[in-house]
Amino acid sequence: MAEKSRGSQHGARHKLSAGPRDKLTVNEQLKDFEVGEKVRIHINAQISEGRPHQRFHGKTVEVTGKRGEAFEVEFTDGKISKSLQLKSGHLKKIED
Repeated sequence: MAEKSRGSQHGARHKLSAGPRDKLTVNEQLKDFEVGEKVRIHINAQISEGRPHQRFHGKTVEVTGKRGEAFEVEFTDGKISKSLQLKSGHLKKIED
């Protein structure tokens, strides 16, 4: 018997679901970050474009620049350095 295919969002039911009181605000979409600032990737289910892969959810990253409406971030995944372009709705500031 053939195996069921598994897409890239397989197993992300809770990460990619919004609660009843989670509402996307304009301020979340218009957040601005400085270059060199540390932020955390927090996937927002209501923004489909610019969504990172679910394995990066909760990672702490550093903002390295801006490309259009998206922010360019860099981090290390094991020994490999990776960079992503994410919308501001998927990033949260880390408060010291």
